[in-house]
Parts: sequence; structure tokens; C-alpha cells
Amino acid sequence: MTRKPDGPLRRGWTTGACATAATKAALMRLWGGEWPSSVGITLPRGETPVFELAHTAVGDGWSEAGIIKDAGDDPDVTHGALIIARVEASSGGVRFKGGQGVGTVTKAGLPIGVGEPAINPVPRAMMDEIVAEMASEYGQAPDITITVSVPKGEELAKKTWNPRLGIVGGISILGTTGVVRPFSCAAWISSIHRGVDVAVANGIPHVAGCTGATSEKVVQGLHDLPEFAMLDMGDFAGGMLKYLKKYDVPRLTIGGGIGKLAKLAQGAVDLHSGRSQVNFDTLAEWMGDDRLRTANTTLEAYQLAGAPLAQTIADKAREQAAQMLGDAPTVVDIVVIDRAGNILARSNP
Repeated sequence: MTRKPDGPLRRGWTTGACATAATKAALMRLWGGEWPSSVGITLPRGETPVFELAHTAVGDGWSEAGIIKDAGDDPDVTHGALIIARVEASSGGVRFKGGQGVGTVTKAGLPIGVGEPAINPVPRAMMDEIVAEMASEYGQAPDITITVSVPKGEELAKKTWNPRLGIVGGISILGTTGVVRPFSCAAWISSIHRGVDVAVANGIPHVAGCTGATSEKVVQGLHDLPEFAMLDMGDFAGGMLKYLKKYDVPRLTIGGGIGKLAKLAQGAVDLHSGRSQVNFDTLAEWMGDDRLRTANTTLEAYQLAGAPLAQTIADKAREQAAQMLGDAPTVVDIVVIDRAGNILARSNP
């Protein structure tokens, strides 16, 4: 998706909601003998979406159903993915397996243990409830193995945070509410939090948050950091710093373009162009240069004032980040780059 649609944004449904609905349909076939034309479920906050089946199959002692994920107007990489749930008898209770395209957890720090399929706790709970509900309705024991698979999930996962979080082989089955909120800042910030959790659980002493791919490449190379030490901060400096306050992470590097880091230097916690702006009067006051008051961009201001402006932005951004971290024992340094990836300034850690 390249632009925000006109009018109200349409919400969608998470992979966890789709897997739950697919599980229900597959159980109706396994225990009831017939496929439903559509299937409805109740989500944690009471919504009752209805899903059409896009895939059905049966075999000796198993059945499976698939649902196409509709992410609404959210630019979600899993929009349009087929989420399949296969059900068959287990040796006791509800058990979960990851099929094709569903990742496996390989690093500590996530809500699912190492070696487990990347099916998060809320989707598991939702599927548990569906098994109990269907078992009661059909007079069956709630002993079921659920295998969730996502054809092409391994390719989709390359466009997500999974590889750096140590989730290999596919996507995660996610969702705390079952609902995808279009253009959700909360979802991005949650991903930053999971990145911090993984880094801390694996004893990483130095993490980095960057505003984009170019600054991330520069910072990672500068400090030789492993992939899972890199936090996808994007515009959400405040979300990252607030969460890091809870942990004893020895060192944090923040990297980004001069414009976004100028916003951080001026105290902004959200660096998005639609939610914060650089105050050029403040830049002029910092540098004692009235020419900066009429600059159109921070890059233009840099072209007028030169390297001292970049260094001032780096130093003041570091001060602001340290202030946001409060009493956390985290040493912060800043790397300011241009669009070509050249380092314009670095603060002293």
C-alpha cells in the first residue's frame, strides 16, 4: 500500500483470528461430517466476525480448513495469505504444531519458548476455547492437535521482524485482540518491545535503534552488532526509550537522518513528519545563525551551518534520550547520517 485510503479505514483480522476460525471449521468437518459455508467466532473483545472458507481438505483421521487473511486497510505483509489449520486427535489435550510457513522460535525472550512453533499465547487460547466449545457441542473429548500452516509464509517472513527475533522458517501467528487496526502505531511499538526482550534475554550488551534502513546499515557496520541487536525503531524513539527504562541494557546507539534526529534533539518522541516538526527558530538559536530561521528543511539548515549543526543535533539528541531513559544505567550515543549513508556527526558515549 503506497497511500492512506480516502474515508474511514477498514479494519481487518489477525492471523490468530483466521487460524481460530479455520480450526473451528475443520472441527465441524472432523466431528460433524460436514463443511460449513462460513464460520463465525467471538474475539477477546466481543467482536463476532464471519469468515468464508478458501480451502478444505480431509484425510484419514484429519481435516483442515483455510481462510484468506484480510488485513483491511492496514499495509500488512500477510494480507491475502492463506491461513490453514489441520485438526486430528492428540494423545491428550490441545497441542500445537507449526506446519509449512509457520516459524519456529530459536531465541529466548519471546512469549513462546524456544523450539515451539511461533503461535502466540492469545491465538493459542482462542483455539483452546474453540476446541472446548466444539467438543462440548459434538460430545467429543477435547484432545486435538492443531497444525497451523501458511503457504508462502517463509517468503513473507523475510519482510517481517521474525528473522532478527530468531523466529526461523516462517511467519508468526499473532494477535492479542484478533483485530488489525489500520496503520497501527501500537503494532510497530510492540515489535520494538519484542526486539528488546529478545536482546535482553540473550545477553546482548549493546542495542541500536535506527530511523530507517540506511542508518541501520551504517550503525550495524560501525559497531559490528548482530542482527537481533538491531531494534526497528523507525519513528518511535519514545516507545523504544520508555521500554528500555525497564532493563539494564549497558549501551544504546541511536542512528538516523539529520531531520529526524533534530526532532529528537528538540524533545520529540514520535519522529513522523505528520506528528512532529523541526523548529527552525530553535536551530537558529542553538547556532546563533538567523539564516536558519527561514530554512525549508534541516538538510538546508545543515548546508548553511555545516558540520557544527550536525554535531549540536547529535549532542542534544543524546541529552534528550538520556533524559527519557531516566535512571536507567544505559549509555547512549548518537550517529547522524545523510541520505547516502555518510556519517555527519557522532555524539560521545
